[in-house]
Amino acid sequence: MPAMAFAAVAHMILFLFLLGSNGAAAVERTFSFSNGCSHPVWVGALNGATSPPLSRSGFFLASGAASALAAPEDSSWSGTFWARTGCATDAATGRFSCATADCGSGDVACDGRGPSPPVTLVELTLAAVSSGSGGAQDFYDVSLVDGFNVPVRITPTINTTSNNNGAECRAASCASDVNAACPADLRVVVSGSGSGGEYVAACKSACNAYGSARYCCSGEYGTPAACGPTSYSELFKSACPDAYSYAYDDATSTFTCAGASGYHIAFCPS
Repeated sequence: MPAMAFAAVAHMILFLFLLGSNGAAAVERTFSFSNGCSHPVWVGALNGATSPPLSRSGFFLASGAASALAAPEDSSWSGTFWARTGCATDAATGRFSCATADCGSGDVACDGRGPSPPVTLVELTLAAVSSGSGGAQDFYDVSLVDGFNVPVRITPTINTTSNNNGAECRAASCASDVNAACPADLRVVVSGSGSGGEYVAACKSACNAYGSARYCCSGEYGTPAACGPTSYSELFKSACPDAYSYAYDDATSTFTCAGASGYHIAFCPS
């Protein structure tokens, strides 16, 4: 075969490979992370029951550091991200654990385990996309339904050529330090290292603290009509208007975006 013809065939094979079986080029999406806290965090990641796991389910993120994870190409995906704090490995047992949002795996990787509340959660549902199908909407939010441990913000990454089809693509956040305003009965207090003394490391939700159906929106309170805000959830909402403050706080707390190439999760955003 002449060299030029061979090159043309090779180029066509490569092109078809990149297109994939559905005839559309694969769309790469990325989750990026940054830590603006004055202390390190250990990021946790948990995929939804029908979604594939990411390449890492937990990793260390030093103060001022950044990292990234690739999202599944084209396919839909749902999952959650969070920050663990006050983590260390026990010298005697070798078991890794955290003061807040521990996932109970005994390791930096969470391996399919979710966080122990209280925890500030970032929740994401990505639509299946491919080139030319930018109308599919992603859904995302910041949730304080399981309490609060660190401030966080999630921001869509938008290509300048994307057609967002009316989706707002706004950042969702809880940037306030809710721990500073946490009522005494919801505080999680831990001992600081050295001469730091005790400090409020997290703030429980009323459901975490009391377990009642009213606060947990369960049982006879298990519908939006029956379970409205409480004085506790309103405290969370006042501090973080964009975030879920209780289970049925959908109207002001669910965000959408079409055509995002990824999402940036910032812990302790400036």
